[in-house]
Amino acid sequence: MPILLALDASSSACSAALLSRRDGFDDQLVSRFALTPREHTRRLLPMVDEVLAEAGLPASALDAVAYGRGPGSFTGLRIAAGVAQGLAFGLDRPLVGVSTLEALALGGHRRHHYRQLITALDARMGEIYVAAWQCRDGRVLPLMEEAVMPPSRLRLPELKDNAHDDHDWVGIGSGWTLWDEMPAEVQAGLGLCLPEVEADAADMALLAMEALARGEARAPHEVQPVYLRDQVAWQKSR
Repeated sequence: MPILLALDASSSACSAALLSRRDGFDDQLVSRFALTPREHTRRLLPMVDEVLAEAGLPASALDAVAYGRGPGSFTGLRIAAGVAQGLAFGLDRPLVGVSTLEALALGGHRRHHYRQLITALDARMGEIYVAAWQCRDGRVLPLMEEAVMPPSRLRLPELKDNAHDDHDWVGIGSGWTLWDEMPAEVQAGLGLCLPEVEADAADMALLAMEALARGEARAPHEVQPVYLRDQVAWQKSR
């Protein structure tokens, strides 16, 4: 019965979730979520205590710890990474980093059954963090690699295996506040835009549990936030 704790502070929201999975039984998912700009340091650990208390479990019962690895707010990512690594080190448990863009996609699919999603976050400096996904039966399949770019460079990706789908694209995340800078073909292809939606640790816990089952957990010191912009700057300097 794997038990996993997930944390996220990658945006204006702060969240924690505890997922217990037992063969032959429904998952038990306990979570906390709040919009707390600039209060992540104060709110994250109390949320951890709350989900553990509600589940009636001590921290020592955890099999792994997960966190929103990015992209997102540099400060928020460091806060979540620091708390998650501290817990993992103290408990001698592995750590799983989860994409915030993928978590946004899974959240849209789980709650509203959206199938084709473009998740985008405002990266500031006139850019967005963005990725595209096709969702089926609780699974999230990437259609384009996570990237940072000006909104004007965004293009709608082709569906995998040339699949035909009568569902429009759905845009989720703060990057869609830059709607006016998106290309006309992207605007025309979007059936719905939800810029107010934030990543949630509850979705990250589900993604992390699958990663744990695939053997993708790492030692705490091996896991780092993913900023994307640093990678692009490094590539340009070569």
